[in-house]
Amino acid sequence: MTAARHHWISGGHRADRARLAATLDLPAPLVPSTVDAHRRLRGPYTMAGTLLREMVPALLATDPELVRRHDIEILSVCPELREIVPATRETLTSLAVPAERTRFYSRLRTLRLAHGLAELLRDHLAGTRGRSLVVEYADHADATDAELLAVLLRRLPPGLLTLVVCTGDGQIITPPEAPETLERALHRHAQRHDVRPSTVDPVSADLVARATAYVQGDCVSDEPALRDAYDQIDLVGRARLHDVRADELAAEGSVPARLGAVPYHREYGSDPAGAGADALRFALDYCIDRGFYDATVEYGHRGRAVIDWAGSFDHWWAFTTKMTTSLAALGRAAEAEELYDEARAFTISPSVHMQAAYATAMLYTRHHPEQVRDNRRARGWIHEAIAIASTFPDPKEEAFQSVFMRNGLALIEVHQGNLPKALKLVNDGLDRLDRELEPDEHRLHRSVLRYNRGQVYAALGRVEEALADYDAVIAEDPNYAEYHFDRGNLLRKLGRDGDALLAYERAMALSPPFTEVYYNRADIYLARGDIEAGLADLDYVLELDPEFVDALVNRAGLRADLDQPALAHADVAAGLAVAPANPHLRCVLGQLHAAAGKYEDAIDAYGAALAADPDFAVALAGRAAALFETGDTAGAVADLDRALELGEDAALLYNRAAALRAAGRHAQALADLERAAELDPADPEIQADRERCLAELAVAG
Repeated sequence: MTAARHHWISGGHRADRARLAATLDLPAPLVPSTVDAHRRLRGPYTMAGTLLREMVPALLATDPELVRRHDIEILSVCPELREIVPATRETLTSLAVPAERTRFYSRLRTLRLAHGLAELLRDHLAGTRGRSLVVEYADHADATDAELLAVLLRRLPPGLLTLVVCTGDGQIITPPEAPETLERALHRHAQRHDVRPSTVDPVSADLVARATAYVQGDCVSDEPALRDAYDQIDLVGRARLHDVRADELAAEGSVPARLGAVPYHREYGSDPAGAGADALRFALDYCIDRGFYDATVEYGHRGRAVIDWAGSFDHWWAFTTKMTTSLAALGRAAEAEELYDEARAFTISPSVHMQAAYATAMLYTRHHPEQVRDNRRARGWIHEAIAIASTFPDPKEEAFQSVFMRNGLALIEVHQGNLPKALKLVNDGLDRLDRELEPDEHRLHRSVLRYNRGQVYAALGRVEEALADYDAVIAEDPNYAEYHFDRGNLLRKLGRDGDALLAYERAMALSPPFTEVYYNRADIYLARGDIEAGLADLDYVLELDPEFVDALVNRAGLRADLDQPALAHADVAAGLAVAPANPHLRCVLGQLHAAAGKYEDAIDAYGAALAADPDFAVALAGRAAALFETGDTAGAVADLDRALELGEDAALLYNRAAALRAAGRHAQALADLERAAELDPADPEIQADRERCLAELAVAG
């Protein structure tokens, strides 16, 4: 019997795909009609916003607690629902006015939102007979919707929500290095149905009527007669149709339309450089503030294309610098640097040169790939930024900009290992802002500075001072989940695991799901011996991210210890598919082979681990044990000699003593057992072997 799968309908026109979808044996629909995902309609989260606008009002009546648990996801995707869904977890980042925005969301924020939305749907549908959802134009979806669809395809079983994803002749958006990609999810989790375009019926309506229908549908239709009519009318008539449609949508006041259809129609209307640029600028500003970086890059390209750069300087720099910020966040630092070089060549504006210098410094110390990073070059650029900042005529602006630029220098100092210098720079900056700004000015950046100081204190080993800074920023910005996460990590260093658990749980309550906090909580549970809770957290981490290698390592080792070799092997295989040379996975594989009596295979696995990390003591000890079982006592002793050079340990001494005794070297074995007993006097096996070794020496003597 074939397992149920989601569906992928590819090719043809929308009408063709709809006919095929009607032949599928689907559960009742989740929402009354097919959901359009075309980003030209409402920009980021076009599909998700449509779903939530349909579902949330009813959910508030039937399950208000479910809505409350997912208010961050709901309001991030569908801001107009603020009228009925209270925002309970605002942060300084979400509240900052544009002029004071100095911190941007992680590129992983949208992935966390996607997981939260997946769990909203999962919990909403739990206990039902399942529902279906047909999504059209997925090949034209924004990266946010494509990512969400990928998560839904992987995490929601078809028996709960059967997805029918329809794609035409567009290319599915697959951002470079995206953790979840729609194309891969479709290939893995959906049954593909290819359709061919049907014969086009004769056209009855006149040319203008068809072109008008195409524009009134926001130019997403793939019906040939409509698109052909639009292409045939003159440019002036075409622009007039776009103006009318843009005016209609603008009058509705919908923010989502201002991210999709409105800027598109203004772009192709009668005033692309004026109204078009203004509309694209709104969408650009909105999306970068919310971490929708792929959309920001697209709006930047489109905005730069419609303006006269010299005549629209403010727009030009906004489109350029917000593109570069987004490109850096997306891991596309080389593209960002090209744009900064272009900006330097285009203008003599001190502000632009300062911002470009600062950002280029950050590219070289933080965003470029490891092999390209260059802290010396970064230092040169940040010094230029600091020099320009010092020339600002307004005292408050000069104070803020100088402190901001020096904060960048502090990061470079950290990366170069100059922690005391970094600490002084941050301290000086905080003192200056406190002296020269009002208490309510630049609250976000002052909070970030104090957080940065906490990180420097932590790196210096001054954990209590770091904790004090984290407590202070949490008091100022209590709903910022990452602060609670980092505070939990510090509490662990202080041995306060109970308090760390509370900090992690607070971070979980303030954020859509993210893997690291559950992974760290699992570590505490396992250290406490709570295997069931630790395993549950690892399971959840790997549900969120099946390629989280460290979690695969830990779960594989745990399953090996629990005598679950098949499950442990599956985790090892999954991990090695992502990180073939990972020494920890190779060690677990060696452990599994040894437990099965396959000592030669174990030796090979431990050898592979040592090829990746020659100083991996666990691999040396494991290979020594396997060599000993094959009778190679000399090889076992050699591996244990090397392991003990890396760090003295009672268990390693005990094992080397066993190998030495087997080789007849009782005096050396006794010396190892004597030392092992000093290190671990309570171990009865060490004491027993010591007595046996003494007896063997007496007989030999």
